[in-house]
Amino acid sequence: MDFLDKRVGVICNELKKLKVKQVFPLTQWEYKEGNFIHPEDALKDEAAWENFDCKTMHWYGKDRHYWFRTTYTIPEELDGKSVWIRVSSQIDEWDDGRNPQFIVFVNGEVYQGIDMNHRECLITRSGKAGETLTIDLQAYTGIMHEEFALRTQIEEIDAEIEKLYYDLWVPLAAFSRMEADDKNRKDIEYVLNETINLLDLRTPYSEDFYRSVREASAYIQKALYEDMAGYEDVIATCIGHTHIDVAWWWTVAQTREKVGRSFATVLKLMDEYPNYKFMSSQPQLYAFLKERYPELYEKAKQRIKEKRWEPEGGMWVEADCNLTSGESLVRQFMHGKRFFKEEFGVDNRILWLPDVFGYSGALPQIMKKCGIDYFMTTKLAWNQFNKVPYDTMMWRGIDGTEVLTHLITTLGVSQPIKDYFTTYNGMLHPDAIMGGWMRYQNKDINNDILVSYGYGDGGGGPARDYLEYAKREADLEGCPKVKLEGPIEFFQDMEAEGGPKHTYTGELYFSAHRGTYTSQAMVKNNNRRCELSMRDLELWGTLAAQKGQTYPAEAIERLWKEVLLHQFHDILPGSSIARVYEDAEKAFHAILEESHELTAKAVAGLVEAGNGVTVGNSLGFAYDTLVELPESFAAGAQTREGKAVPTEKIGDKVYGLTEVPAYGMVSLVPAETQTKAADSVSLTQDGDTFILENNQVKAVVDGKGEVVSFVLKTSGREFAAEPMNRFHLYKDVPRLFDAWDIDSNYIDQEITAAEDVTVTVESAGSLRSVLKVTGRISNSPFVQYIRLDADSTRLEFETAIDWKELHRLLKVGFPVNVFTENGINEMQFGYVERPTRRSRAYEKDRFEVCNHRYSALCDQAHGAAVLNDCKYGISMNGNALELTLLRAAAAPEMHADNREHHFTYGFTAWEGSFADSDVVRQGYEMNVKPVITAGVVDTFSAFGVEKDNVILESVKLAEDGSGDLILRLYEAKKAAVNTKVFTALNVAQAWTCDMLEKKEAEVAVEDNTVSLDFRAFEIKTLRLKLA
Repeated sequence: MDFLDKRVGVICNELKKLKVKQVFPLTQWEYKEGNFIHPEDALKDEAAWENFDCKTMHWYGKDRHYWFRTTYTIPEELDGKSVWIRVSSQIDEWDDGRNPQFIVFVNGEVYQGIDMNHRECLITRSGKAGETLTIDLQAYTGIMHEEFALRTQIEEIDAEIEKLYYDLWVPLAAFSRMEADDKNRKDIEYVLNETINLLDLRTPYSEDFYRSVREASAYIQKALYEDMAGYEDVIATCIGHTHIDVAWWWTVAQTREKVGRSFATVLKLMDEYPNYKFMSSQPQLYAFLKERYPELYEKAKQRIKEKRWEPEGGMWVEADCNLTSGESLVRQFMHGKRFFKEEFGVDNRILWLPDVFGYSGALPQIMKKCGIDYFMTTKLAWNQFNKVPYDTMMWRGIDGTEVLTHLITTLGVSQPIKDYFTTYNGMLHPDAIMGGWMRYQNKDINNDILVSYGYGDGGGGPARDYLEYAKREADLEGCPKVKLEGPIEFFQDMEAEGGPKHTYTGELYFSAHRGTYTSQAMVKNNNRRCELSMRDLELWGTLAAQKGQTYPAEAIERLWKEVLLHQFHDILPGSSIARVYEDAEKAFHAILEESHELTAKAVAGLVEAGNGVTVGNSLGFAYDTLVELPESFAAGAQTREGKAVPTEKIGDKVYGLTEVPAYGMVSLVPAETQTKAADSVSLTQDGDTFILENNQVKAVVDGKGEVVSFVLKTSGREFAAEPMNRFHLYKDVPRLFDAWDIDSNYIDQEITAAEDVTVTVESAGSLRSVLKVTGRISNSPFVQYIRLDADSTRLEFETAIDWKELHRLLKVGFPVNVFTENGINEMQFGYVERPTRRSRAYEKDRFEVCNHRYSALCDQAHGAAVLNDCKYGISMNGNALELTLLRAAAAPEMHADNREHHFTYGFTAWEGSFADSDVVRQGYEMNVKPVITAGVVDTFSAFGVEKDNVILESVKLAEDGSGDLILRLYEAKKAAVNTKVFTALNVAQAWTCDMLEKKEAEVAVEDNTVSLDFRAFEIKTLRLKLA
């Protein structure tokens, strides 16, 4: 059957044209410009309607909204016929996420979204001649073009012709994945040949034409879709889906509109296709829909009740999993799962993160303790090197917790199976389905693959074509049997068959998009500040509630949801357009302002009036800290209990060095005698060299602002292998994704960094001494304050830089006298060890990694660490810790990060093993500052933990309003331990619980103290009922 595929292809193309039987141009509209939600909004608007002639007029502008309105009377020719409206502009390129988009309203009712992949909307299957329809188009121009035609027409689509078209086209499309002599292909070729031989297309729409169409349709239905049915060797579990980026090339505000358009389309197709099932994650999107289109929300709820629409995914948004704090990840699940449970009665069991740029090794434990049993992603398929060796596996986290994990293998049409790319925006094209099975790496454990199909990123969802394909692919010889089911059924079926044979241990590192640890520094800085501010608010609000204040639960939930929204995987990583960050910065400032006000109110409720100030510590351990005091303390200070507090006036500010109790407060009152610190700091100058020294360390800074010596006095060990605090500037022009990527060859493109540097003494106090460093890095002026406090081993570098670069990468290096093959990078609820050498492919892959508050190089005898207050990217090259400070991408924002930046990083060292060090605590100290309020209170410590390696991360009131307290603790140093946790509050009962605060086991309480066993890196949540 030579050239059979060509013959069938020609016939299919002809049938595709013929299925549109009648066309009635729709050229006359009224319009007005405005962002209206419903037709009544446009009608109420005072602006006048203007005439719009589609034949002669255009509409204009980027990121603008229009409203078009017309009436249409169904003609006699469409009586009893299907009535469709087709809407398009002249734009015919792929990117529907940024191109013109519409919602069609008929007689005031939302019908369907329209975009590049959904251009036709069924109005009715049976028109009534003489009936007048009012048709409205909510129109958005997108951000790619300036001028648009409006092309609209009413169509009749012939169902018989359309059916035959799909009956022929679907098996033909499978040929591309079949060998020419494949038995299945030979069988299908025979049927297709016989089918087209029955067709007579010479006189379209004639009686003979329709007779031949019916004969051909009946033949192929029996010969192919019945007699050759039953092929079930391979199954493709397919779920309709639309991936909607909460922001990316569009703002959050535009996403609210995308949700309406996309979900309207889903609901319309569900009306037309009874077997269609759909899932969508991200409760934030549902909240948008509920607010903007409550009528669509109610329809979605009904489909959910019918089990045709699955709200799944686990998290509030599909959040970044590298930069987000551990507590924030818990809140993503808490608020995400709660919304779906309360709104729809659905308890999520799947974490659905197809597009996130790497997955923390803490996630399996967090998932399990939030009631999540399964994990799905696709993004790791993008790893061009060190590919994950399994598509179905048990993923074991850093604490040993395992979760069943599946990587979707769906390919694009004609995509080679060895290609690295797989997609969550799958098509139900036979070529793509067959390719996905061919690419699947674990055929030994099951014969089923999971396919997420539908247009996405900018929304849209499945098209009618896909649902027509699915009808035929349910029983198509040689092609995986398409089963329209949800992902939960896929995972449960897999478990029933015995589950995975393989286990993957550790983080799921994404070997791409490493630039997202650094791009858009503002959003990363503010995210951390907001996370910490919410932490403080919950603690002080909890303690104030014990004094009779009302716990601001509603405000806390609202503020948390705003924080969680901005942790979406294209906002926090820095890969969105400029307007997203303009809006985010306003949102962050509002979060911080309100949370600070609420915290101040709570703190004020814990003290009484008096001549003094109170210092509050929200950390779970006591430590010494330098605090700024009012001028009335210039003569001296003491605690309310009479303990002397060292003070000193440095410049025009008064400072006091005081110990702050764990999760507690100490009040300072003026004293008549000034006390000196037992450990004072000094600053001396010798030419261009400056020496900062206290009883614990001696640091030498040269005239370039570089630390040429750092000696720990307890041992006399020199830690500076070469000058530390040296800036390194590199050309940074990624091959593919500008804001996303750092290419490994950046290290070969170093250029001059700091120039015109001057170092001066800013202040030389006994409690704090400070050097001021000024200079420029390329075109960017900077100021840095290098400081050492009394009784501290930490040298801090407070930095401000007016960044004016393009395609540049700025790092600061700390080469140390420590040899180790693996460094330590803090992550959520623990740390991960990563290679410092580049001798193997695995090691070369990790040239840039993510850290949170600290990274360290250490052996069993000593170590050094770099700490930070808002930086995440770091490289560990040999004996050097190189913290990434700034980038300067040109896309998707042309001048990303060109602004003034403020950040602080630090350096410390110790003798002994990492377990012996106080690095974890120093990371907290550098990030969480004490609160200071007027008034006094007796010194108290509300909570405490016996063992140093267990961190009390958060304290809050229970979500259920019971008044119970929730404490979250974790083991931080990879050392299993038993520890006591105590409180000054009177505890009646205590339970361990999951992270959603559901009780698991009662714990004995003795003298308001409980004893807990921790595995290495284990997280525990404790629930306390007060007496």
